[in-house]
Amino acid sequence: MIVFTGVAGSGKSKQGLMLADNLGYPWLSTGEFLRMLVSGKKRHEMIEGKLLDDKEIIQLVQKIFSLINTREEFIIDGFPRTVAQADCLLNQMKHGQLNITAVIHLTASEAAVEQRLMSRGRRDDNKVAIRARFDEYQQSILPILDDFKLSGVPVYDIDGEQPVEVVYQSIVQALKH
Repeated sequence: MIVFTGVAGSGKSKQGLMLADNLGYPWLSTGEFLRMLVSGKKRHEMIEGKLLDDKEIIQLVQKIFSLINTREEFIIDGFPRTVAQADCLLNQMKHGQLNITAVIHLTASEAAVEQRLMSRGRRDDNKVAIRARFDEYQQSILPILDDFKLSGVPVYDIDGEQPVEVVYQSIVQALKH
């Protein structure tokens, strides 16, 4: 499994899908699954920038994992987003249920993220929600990277503000190591 992580708008989905298409791997985007499956009050909360709780998102991801052969390489983006979610993956890795090949951490400034997200026109891309996502990234995603590193998983920091093809080539080069 190759995990794509970073703040919303850093290019995780675009780069993850490009890599999956070029390598012939399944691509799992938790954001896409959430937009397809979550409705009602939870959907309104998502639009406001709130996350599902760890138990709910872990259950959803486990359902997604049941759709593919997790013994073969695949790409996931948008998960994990909390230490508890990362611990779940690392525990599965420790017990031989998953192999985490690498974590691709796409970095981007708050200004670049806001510009990208506001231009894509989704209802959940408003200034308040974007600010909440950036805060969540700093408080939750950054500590996860340390957990992966401590568990021996290679973590590659890639500048997501570069042109799409440059970012992609940086990812390919990182994965060759």
